[in-house]
Amino acid sequence: MAGARPTVRRRRLAAKLLEFREQAGKSPEEAAERIGCHRTKINRIENARLGISLGELRDLMTFYEVDGDTSLVDDMVSLARRSREPGWVQRAGLARPSFTDFIDYEKTADYIRSYESNLITGLLQTPDYARAVLSAPPSTLGDKEIEALVESRIKRQELLNRTDPPRVCVIETEAALRLQVGGRQTMRKQLDHLETMAGYPSVEVQVIPDRAGAHAGLSGSFVLFGFPNPTYSDVVCVEHRTGTLYMETQEETAEYTLIFDSLRSIALSPGDSLDVIAQVRESM
Repeated sequence: MAGARPTVRRRRLAAKLLEFREQAGKSPEEAAERIGCHRTKINRIENARLGISLGELRDLMTFYEVDGDTSLVDDMVSLARRSREPGWVQRAGLARPSFTDFIDYEKTADYIRSYESNLITGLLQTPDYARAVLSAPPSTLGDKEIEALVESRIKRQELLNRTDPPRVCVIETEAALRLQVGGRQTMRKQLDHLETMAGYPSVEVQVIPDRAGAHAGLSGSFVLFGFPNPTYSDVVCVEHRTGTLYMETQEETAEYTLIFDSLRSIALSPGDSLDVIAQVRESM
């Protein structure tokens, strides 16, 4: 569909083709000549904006001299065939297209910066906490929908246990830590979990203390994704009641990067933040 964001599988396919071409020392013009197209098509394939036929894929892998590895060829062909299929969140019937895009971005990013003004960031929530958030009045979700969304939220955390997890920087407000979502016991478990996740090598959690006063984050929460492929621009995600707003222009991402850096500068250090988390947990 015109204007649709590339699926996570198409992004992976594009990244591998770019990697193979560069390792082979071939230019986009040479690759285009090989399969009989214009250079712009190669650029669009490598930017995940355009799919590739199986014939073109096999031809390029031969040209890049990576066709000798049968298992690699099979994997690439399978990836190409599935590049237009929806991911697990769509197959489960859980999400609006905006949320599906969010899952794809989260899974393919190598740098995730998240600022939350009122809640614990979704990637670090416990099931009970997530359930309480999703059930808050005036929720229109049924029990089955809520449980499916809770399961999907927890499944998202699997990326933190990958061998190559993204770098995750989370900024929370002290007010978010004190807000008793789901009650005292739910919050104690949530703060325990937040403390545990902050111990992961790839995860950094900082807290903005109440005493910080007015700051750049008062306009609302957001997530900023960065990607390993330099051809992919950063993406800012701002969630609202009925969906998610995505911003990808250089001006927009630069503005939110400036905001995030400003928030980090007034937040407590990771060590001092853990002390605050522990103090709030004990107060409950």
